[in-house]
Amino acid sequence: MAASHTQPSEYLLTLTLVDDAALERSHVVANARMNRARRLSGINSYERELGFDPLAWLRARPAQHGSAAWLDLCCGSGQALIEAASTCAATGEQITFRGVDLIDSFVEIPAALRSLRLEAASLHRWDSPDRFDLITCVHGLHYVGDKLGLVERAVSWLVPGGQFLAHLDLANLRRASGEPLGRLALARFRAAGMVFDRRSSLLTCSGPRSIAFGLKCLGADDSAGPNRTRQEAVDSYYVASGARRAVKNRWA
Repeated sequence: MAASHTQPSEYLLTLTLVDDAALERSHVVANARMNRARRLSGINSYERELGFDPLAWLRARPAQHGSAAWLDLCCGSGQALIEAASTCAATGEQITFRGVDLIDSFVEIPAALRSLRLEAASLHRWDSPDRFDLITCVHGLHYVGDKLGLVERAVSWLVPGGQFLAHLDLANLRRASGEPLGRLALARFRAAGMVFDRRSSLLTCSGPRSIAFGLKCLGADDSAGPNRTRQEAVDSYYVASGARRAVKNRWA
């Protein structure tokens, strides 16, 4: 049964939003059309989507730091990580790999491949005490409710000199009024020392960083329709942190 939460406020959102639990059961987030089979290199690959070779970048790190680690958020089947881990295992390189995805549709990991861990979990709640040289999220933020909250947490998991790269469609960021939030988000990114490439829709950061964008997520709209990827995505609604508001939430 739907619950309505109303408080006096300068904001009034008439759209019904979904919370994290309901969003993760949505046909938009848990769909069979999502591209979960990207490889490390080639036509449908991380190298193509990110514009650089993640494994080549990682392989230079152990010479400087003794080891390296790659965290892939919304990793899909984990195919790219398995390919990277297999290459490093064959050469004895000290690089570890970890992938997290909401859906447990992972490719089977070879038994001898101990440098890789794949985990099915909600990224709305997931956290890690470990730190990583490279953190990627290839088109995964499109399906996350609190996109900016995940970015804030992810950049804190970097080691010094580590790199964070994630695709983000600014059109999926909304104010409580429904108006676009993109211009404000860009200003907050720049203030935090992050870079957003409009052409590739890549948000990047060299870390670690302790970032607070000052925006609170009210919930998500899973009926937003296709974004620039031409697949259905999720709009995320924000207010300034601490702002009081009147908003309806759909709790399932």
